[in-house]
Amino acid sequence: MTTETSRATWRDGRRYLWPSAIMVPILPFLSYGIVSQTGVEGWWWLTPGLVFVLIPLVDMVGGDDVGNPPEDAAKTLQADRYYRWLTYLYLPLQLGGLVLGSWQWQQGDLGWVGLLGILVSVGTVNGIAINAAHELGHKRENLERWLSKIALAPTAYGHFYVEHNRGHHTRVATPEDPASSRLGETFWRFWPRTVWGSLQSAWHLESSRFTLRKRNPWTWRNDVLNAWVMTLVLFVALTVAFGPGLIPFLIAQAVLGFSFLEVVNYLEHYGLRRERVGSRYEKVDEQHSWNSNRLVTNMFLYQLQRHSDHHANPIRRYQILRTFDTSPQLPAGYATMIVVALFPPLWHRIMDPRVIAHYDGDLDRANLHAPARARLLARYGPRPGGQLAADTP
Repeated sequence: MTTETSRATWRDGRRYLWPSAIMVPILPFLSYGIVSQTGVEGWWWLTPGLVFVLIPLVDMVGGDDVGNPPEDAAKTLQADRYYRWLTYLYLPLQLGGLVLGSWQWQQGDLGWVGLLGILVSVGTVNGIAINAAHELGHKRENLERWLSKIALAPTAYGHFYVEHNRGHHTRVATPEDPASSRLGETFWRFWPRTVWGSLQSAWHLESSRFTLRKRNPWTWRNDVLNAWVMTLVLFVALTVAFGPGLIPFLIAQAVLGFSFLEVVNYLEHYGLRRERVGSRYEKVDEQHSWNSNRLVTNMFLYQLQRHSDHHANPIRRYQILRTFDTSPQLPAGYATMIVVALFPPLWHRIMDPRVIAHYDGDLDRANLHAPARARLLARYGPRPGGQLAADTP
């Protein structure tokens, strides 16, 4: 295959798949249209049905995409604004869906099936929007960084912009990182630790930035505060427009949205740990993130599943992220593993042996949840020399 053919094949084979990334924020509008025509409130569950049921099923037959963009085409792909606009377009659809959901919550005259469907749909859209914010927030352009904070406003998680870029990327796959889950830790134990820990870390990082410059952190230039103000303005405007009865909806969809982010955080680095080299940790490499090459989920999540390359090259745009043979691989795509993570016994049965095998049975090399040590020893049993049997099911 010639270089020109290789470049054309990569471009044409994927260019028309990427708009699937903005399909999810369109779904609430589609639900509204169908419910308006049929009166069947169950159609408000279309969004979670596609994300948590249909995509995992399609992922099983959709296969893996193990190809990497040709190096000679990477520079052109990186600069192609087509891919940038696909992240930009998520935001107006996301905010429009929030307005639609707020209106229907207050004035739609719906039963509990419809109301819960709206809540989960809007929360899901805003949760996936954090992935768009993640892509935008890593870039050097000021416009994209501000758009990142706008995308985070509906989930009241604007501090993610600071904590993820300056905290998580520095401490990833270490016990000090609140966003890196530990071997044997359930999602339900991880959730409060990461939510509170990330908020504390974001404020500490941003306030320290001003302290070092001998300036007051209580200013609109503080990236935590100005992001939170965006949420406050948005929520106040919606409450004024639709009434105070909207407040529980706004809070609940925000919690659902940032919980979607945190369950993704949970599976991305589960049990993985960087070794200490003297007083520092080793450099982040492709072995410190769980990856997946499932084609369908990658197209819906701006290729987030190629997470190792993202950590090694944070400003590399999603369309040219690479996969590595040496990266630990999840047994399924993120869409499937998110569901699995909600059921700890199933998660531990699937993932614990994989972490143990990754470290050749040596628990001390993993990022270990200390209370789980006895359970892991009892389940897998020590090998001679103190290592664990780690046969993957």
